[in-house]
Amino acid sequence: MFYFETSLMYDKKNFKILFFGTPDFAVESLKAIIENGFNVVGVVTAPDKPAGRGYELQQSAVKKYALAQGLNILQPPNLKADDFNNAIKVLQADLQIVIAFRMLPEKVWSMPPLGTFNLHASYLPNYRGAAPINWAIINGEKETGVTTFFLKHEIDTGSILLQETTPILAEDNVGTLHDKLMRQGAALVIKSLNLILNGDYNLKEQLSGDFKHASKIFTEHCKINWQNKAEEVHNLVRGLSPFPTAFTILQNKKLKIFETEMTDIEASQIGLVEIIEKELLINCSDKKLKLLSVQPEGKKRMSIADFLNGFRINELTLAQS
Repeated sequence: MFYFETSLMYDKKNFKILFFGTPDFAVESLKAIIENGFNVVGVVTAPDKPAGRGYELQQSAVKKYALAQGLNILQPPNLKADDFNNAIKVLQADLQIVIAFRMLPEKVWSMPPLGTFNLHASYLPNYRGAAPINWAIINGEKETGVTTFFLKHEIDTGSILLQETTPILAEDNVGTLHDKLMRQGAALVIKSLNLILNGDYNLKEQLSGDFKHASKIFTEHCKINWQNKAEEVHNLVRGLSPFPTAFTILQNKKLKIFETEMTDIEASQIGLVEIIEKELLINCSDKKLKLLSVQPEGKKRMSIADFLNGFRINELTLAQS
């Protein structure tokens, strides 16, 4: 641990912040920064992208909020481009804050005199990477947290400003935990800013070692393997719900699974789909897992009761792993 003290004097009006962020998770922190009276001289977010059936250009959640607040917005396609770097130099930010944004080049994050700090949705050094909330639930963790830290070369390895933990409840999925960490993280950003504004704070170096990683979620991570234990499948469903969603193949069609419930019923044939007293269960390697909410291919999300009303199950129907 080491101690930092700045000889520069700031107040909120002359303390200039450049904010980097794109999705909803970042909006909560930007909103907190604005509402707490800090001076945001610019907001950097992703370029508008075509989406939907009409491929209309869609603005990021951060851009929508920044526009509503009348903030200066930059949307560089290339973070290394001279025109972008010149544009942010002109802003003369004292500090940069990065939340849910792509990796910054060193010449960008090292530009401000007070550096650049990031809010990460895990209790570092565990779950460095793109999807910390998902993997914490998928791996069955009972606790996670949020961390603010200063950027350096290696991703998510910089010196820690502040950290807080939060429990992962049995009923949590990635959606509910995302929202809790989003709000907790915004409060931690304000605490971090106030420490920096006061000019003295302790930084803690991250430990090195074999910590759990949080790689980006791909389609292959979302397909359920019914040869796993029921608790592992249950946690996978929680860790991917409501998006991108775990799925299986049932009678040659994709079935997204949003909610499951553990049972104490011993499994029979792995992957076997059974209807027992108007409930749908699938056999894992140890126990049967009850499905509660699903989305058949080409249809909307629905309860199992609604699903069973239109689904005809054969005696030996197997869910594909």
